[in-house]
Amino acid sequence: MSYTSNYILDKLPTHLKQYIKPQDYEDYTPINQAVWRYVMRKNVDYLSKVAHTSYIDGLKKTGISIENIPNMYGMNRILEEIGWAAVAVDGFIPPSAFMEFQAYNVLVIASDIRQLGNIEYTPAPDIIHEGAGHAPIIANPEYAEYLRRFGEIGCKAISSGKDYELYEAVRHLSIIKEAAGYDQKEIEKAEKHVEDLQNNMGEPSEMALIRNLHWWTVEYGLIGTTENPKIYGAGLLSSIGESAWCMTNEVKKLNYSSEAAHKSFDITQPQPQLFVTPDFAFLSQVLEEFANTMALRTGGLDGVNKLIDSKALGTIELSTGLQISGVFSNVLTHKGKPSYIQTTGKTALSYREKELVGHSTKHHADGFGSPIGKLKGINLAIEDMSPRDLKAYNIFEGQTITLEFEGGIKVEGSIITGTRNLKGEIVLITFDNCTVTKEETVLFSPEWGLYHMAVGENIVSAFNGPADLSSFDLITHSITEETIKAKQTEANTELEKLYKQVREFREGINTTISRNKVFKEVKSNYPTDWLLPVELYELAKANNDNDFAKEIVDHLETVKQNNPKVGHLIDDGLELVNKSLVA
Repeated sequence: MSYTSNYILDKLPTHLKQYIKPQDYEDYTPINQAVWRYVMRKNVDYLSKVAHTSYIDGLKKTGISIENIPNMYGMNRILEEIGWAAVAVDGFIPPSAFMEFQAYNVLVIASDIRQLGNIEYTPAPDIIHEGAGHAPIIANPEYAEYLRRFGEIGCKAISSGKDYELYEAVRHLSIIKEAAGYDQKEIEKAEKHVEDLQNNMGEPSEMALIRNLHWWTVEYGLIGTTENPKIYGAGLLSSIGESAWCMTNEVKKLNYSSEAAHKSFDITQPQPQLFVTPDFAFLSQVLEEFANTMALRTGGLDGVNKLIDSKALGTIELSTGLQISGVFSNVLTHKGKPSYIQTTGKTALSYREKELVGHSTKHHADGFGSPIGKLKGINLAIEDMSPRDLKAYNIFEGQTITLEFEGGIKVEGSIITGTRNLKGEIVLITFDNCTVTKEETVLFSPEWGLYHMAVGENIVSAFNGPADLSSFDLITHSITEETIKAKQTEANTELEKLYKQVREFREGINTTISRNKVFKEVKSNYPTDWLLPVELYELAKANNDNDFAKEIVDHLETVKQNNPKVGHLIDDGLELVNKSLVA
């Protein structure tokens, strides 16, 4: 096992554990730690004014320190007290898996940290975004329940084939944009590919729509009123650039509703509008409204067609509670309703998320097909027939019978047995020597073996994934592209040593170093670096060494002139130091 487990993580199904990777805490460099510290100091200072009160309270409750990148083991010890846990992963994981983790009260944390050059914002998920953004807010019970419920519903959303293609493209873009020194032409090419995919997605899938809701709430949500909103979305809480930008009048503030599901987003750009929820309870209300539009709750022909379009493993549930899990390939219709459904390849049958004995993928290795609906000329559905009714219509063991359905499907064969649900309703009828036809088309032949006919008047639900997780081998995830680790050059290594010396001096581990000597080395050998001089300024001011502090400020003015883009970062860093001394 590559991580330390606890009772929450122990409940995770095996197929989710395949995404977990070790945090490798020792891989974080002194510069990484300095980036974390700068962002967190800036965030806590600014967000104490504009974030929801749960954020600052949550930082304390979840044990997230301003001084050090959080250790997953330590986080889990504290998160466990509020019924949650956290795991490390490698960058973006598939949306359905991400949401399923949430359903088990587990935060997914990309353990990498952004490069100093992307300190304000990175399109790649990182530990600042996940750890400092998501974790504190889940200390609020109402929000935590929303997050769990969102995961529970979201992982059942049906995707399209294009969704996965877009996920892979976005993952690739996020990786190369965060990789130091990556070819700009390749980045532009990847951006164009993402843009082209986004513009040619066709009708948005359920997964695309619910991802929009996730983005405008969990990632980029505001709470309160449109006139006086507060921040709670992790994307804003973890971006020192966007958390300030979003509070300006340049960003439209809209009242949150289920319409937000139809507003797409671009991860590479600041958001032009944001949605404001009046309170956390309203998030759950909108989620339930959206869930009512999903095939998970509506079923029917539309639900089956969504599964067929997805070309992925999914499940339909019939009105008897029988669940059919597989890759759906065809549906025949009658008067706008499904009359026959067909899967291709491995299929399993379940009832209440538990596989029926004798109906595993081994028993249905080549697919499964069954009529849906009522028998022709009989008002009473098979599932509503009492034992006496079934006998009256000759639907019982030992009878050779022809069943003709309203949709024109004929089932001819000898009944061997029936399978009942907990209510005593027939959910499955098994035939020997059986032929199933629709007019001239043969749907099942006797030489194919026993025929198992599903019983159900309607399809009441259709959703992503299997009914019983143990029915299928779901350990199929393979990372096509790993995140790119920053290469350590000789110059980088020397700079890291200087950052380490300053860190150890501040923490009292080694107070013998000469800060003036460190500064001279930075000034001579790393004239573009601004963060270490800011840290040295902090030490100079703390020791009332005003001459040294002025020398550092003069140098930083030169850095700002040569690179105006970092000017506000330097100013903010110096202001933080001065403010903390006054406090």
